Amino acid sequence: MSQIAPAITGPLFQPGESAPPLAGCAAPEITPKLTAAGADSMSATVAAVDHHHHRDRPLTWRDLDPVNFLGIGGAHLFALAAPFTFSWSGLGWMLGLWWACGGLGICLCYHRLLTHRSFKTPRWFEYVLTTLGVLNWQGGPVQWVGMHRIHHKHSDGENDPHSPKHGFNWAHILWCVTREPEGMDARNAAKDLQRNPVTAWFDKYHFLPQFVLAGALFGAGWAVGGWPLALSWLVWGVAVRVVFVYHATWFVNSAAHTWGYQSHDTGDGSRNNWWVAILSFGEGWHNNHHACDRAAAHGRKWYEVDPTYYTIKALSWVGLAWDIVPPKPE
Repeated sequence: MSQIAPAITGPLFQPGESAPPLAGCAAPEITPKLTAAGADSMSATVAAVDHHHHRDRPLTWRDLDPVNFLGIGGAHLFALAAPFTFSWSGLGWMLGLWWACGGLGICLCYHRLLTHRSFKTPRWFEYVLTTLGVLNWQGGPVQWVGMHRIHHKHSDGENDPHSPKHGFNWAHILWCVTREPEGMDARNAAKDLQRNPVTAWFDKYHFLPQFVLAGALFGAGWAVGGWPLALSWLVWGVAVRVVFVYHATWFVNSAAHTWGYQSHDTGDGSRNNWWVAILSFGEGWHNNHHACDRAAAHGRKWYEVDPTYYTIKALSWVGLAWDIVPPKPE
């Protein structure tokens, strides 16, 4: 069990205070449409928590979020069938969906687009990317974005929801399977997304597309090769892939705040970690990211390979990305 963290107390965002995605980086202004919807469009007000978080004591079963615990735990149990259902085509589905759902859905969409608005894209394409994002069962876009904005606002501080200073295991997985403190809702840090009815729908029903994908993989596998291939595509295309993307994402919170090098003095424990960058399509250049959170590129040196940024650049060549936010000058 990880070390238990200090209390979360006091307001996480003051009313009218700019949310972290707009701070800390010399970058182009966000369009009037985004800011004019109010300075509150990228502003966040998270309710103050005036009591001790359950991290202040040993965790008990009562602290668990039953939906998250059963969902994450069930995915891990289902993935244990991987050795008994292996097929090369199943592995192919896993790798392809790792890139599509993890790389495009989480790294490019949830993180760089929705959280930090590092570039702009047509609204219809944003919804396509959001669909890929919800296929990872990491929660809806509003919840995910709100939690990540709080992380940037209080990186490695008392109110950081997943800092390894509260224990490596806490930063990696325990924070995901425990309830938020009463009176705290991460969605309040993403009110700009809540105002979009389509994004709000995705947030409410984020669990549904996974069942559609699972049914499609099972049905296609059955049609091609019967029960064995149907199970292989289901286990590898859903369970193994989801669990792999879980840990690739969580390593950014845990390992990339523990091991690696710092190119910038960010005042927190963020690190540039090469192997996390490999697992997460460039998200492991985390210290660079914390130094300029709105920048689309996380890799700064030639050897800091950042596939997500390269994808954003490629999208710009076909008119699907523009106003790409550059890093601040060194």
